[in-house]
Amino acid sequence: MGPRLGIREVLLREVPSNMTDVVLLPYDRLSLRHGSMAGVHPETTEILVIESEGMLRSRTWHAQRLFLLMSAAAHVEQELRDSGFTVHTVSADTMSAGIVQFREVNPDSRIRCTEPSSRTSQKALLDCGVELVPDDTFVTSRAQFRDWAGDRRPLLMETFYRWQRTRLNILMDAGSPVGGTWNLDKENRLPPPKGAHPWPAPLHHEPDEIDQRVWQSILERDLPITGAAPNGTWATTRAGALRQLAYFLESGLADFGPYEDAMPADSWSVNHSLLSPYLNLGLITAEEVVDAVVTRFNAGDIPLASAEGFIRQVIGWREYVNGVYWLFDDDYRDSNALQSTRPLLPLFEDPSCTQMACASSVVTDVLDRGWAHHIPRLMILSNLALIAGVKPDEFLSWMKAMFIDAADWVMVPNVIGMGLHADGGTMMTKPYAAGGAYVKRMGRFCKGCAYDPAKRSGDTACPLTTLYWDFLDRNRDSLRGNHRMAQQFAGLDRLSDLDDVRTRARMVLDGLSAGTI
Repeated sequence: MGPRLGIREVLLREVPSNMTDVVLLPYDRLSLRHGSMAGVHPETTEILVIESEGMLRSRTWHAQRLFLLMSAAAHVEQELRDSGFTVHTVSADTMSAGIVQFREVNPDSRIRCTEPSSRTSQKALLDCGVELVPDDTFVTSRAQFRDWAGDRRPLLMETFYRWQRTRLNILMDAGSPVGGTWNLDKENRLPPPKGAHPWPAPLHHEPDEIDQRVWQSILERDLPITGAAPNGTWATTRAGALRQLAYFLESGLADFGPYEDAMPADSWSVNHSLLSPYLNLGLITAEEVVDAVVTRFNAGDIPLASAEGFIRQVIGWREYVNGVYWLFDDDYRDSNALQSTRPLLPLFEDPSCTQMACASSVVTDVLDRGWAHHIPRLMILSNLALIAGVKPDEFLSWMKAMFIDAADWVMVPNVIGMGLHADGGTMMTKPYAAGGAYVKRMGRFCKGCAYDPAKRSGDTACPLTTLYWDFLDRNRDSLRGNHRMAQQFAGLDRLSDLDDVRTRARMVLDGLSAGTI
């Protein structure tokens, strides 16, 4: 990676001689080399780990998500003890209560922590007098993103991505993009092959003694969980994260680009890296990942379209979403510009509640592993919630509980801004609504499904196709002025069977709410 500007913006003040330097290590801030842990030594710094009972019981978590949070933290805690650090563990109702409890016993402690992953946590830590250190596991600090955003609106991700490539000197040649173009998305939209394809087999991560102990504790404490038990899909250590990165470079990167949007029937992971949970926990950093991909590309055996497509996800979309989350106001998460009022559909919790092959398959994948790649998330799960008018806060809560790589900064912009257009276009310029034709083109779900993606009315019409047109019809007033929607509304105006679509839509919405369609 080329030269970076301003990643470490704050130099820590020297700790007064009468105070003990303490680093608070939350479950999702586990880097031992960055943020508040940069440059620390066992002789001068102690570690504080707080187990918040309120967080653990705040919702019904996907079993693998809760397990990953707890086991990854347990591994890091053990590594710190083995390295000679004094590690204080506190169990409390909340993080704030744990800090107060620790200070009662250790009043002469200066506590600091890497910037947290949610606004709620940040406020709680600041209210408790915890000093926050910039999170440099990202390559763009919050201050840098604010400076880039300035007064510009809309905040186009493409503009941000080009700024990133230029300032970080990634895939650049004398100030111009390698290959002469910034964006190779047109080469990266292949549907799944029609025949058998040698997709990379996902790595299996064998559980160790700490993993087993943590899982047993979850069961014995009867913590609220759903979905499949841990099954070796996800590593719980930095070493495991590095193995996953090495495996992706060897087996997945070369064909990542062409099939990054594909939804085959014979692979849940396709050529994706499966690195997002480790990045979001701090077990591996964006800089490490991008440096490794650029090095492999420079070796000459990786197509530019694949290297560029992957790097776009890391330094483009991921950093953009984090920046947007911290840029927008606190009440952004409560946005509901389309006035959606439908409760969460039963199929999101029980895939047997629908005959839609695509929705049933993707929700089953989520229950099995806590993960689906970005296109099933956006064009099946979020798209269905959007065009069915599901309440944004209920869908957001489900996504945060179910996905292995969820964090508040991840899910709020992706759900409120991109997925459900609940912010009215503050983040994205148009709703990402689609009918069954897109799913048929990019996936392998429609063959054998009870519904026909080519039909918009009638008993066998695909619910996505019906609801797509009904969504446009229901939201004419709020969306018609959007210049990027002109073609869609021109199509709506040409429908000769709109009354039949409306009738079918009422049946579909009632059936989805009842878990019968």
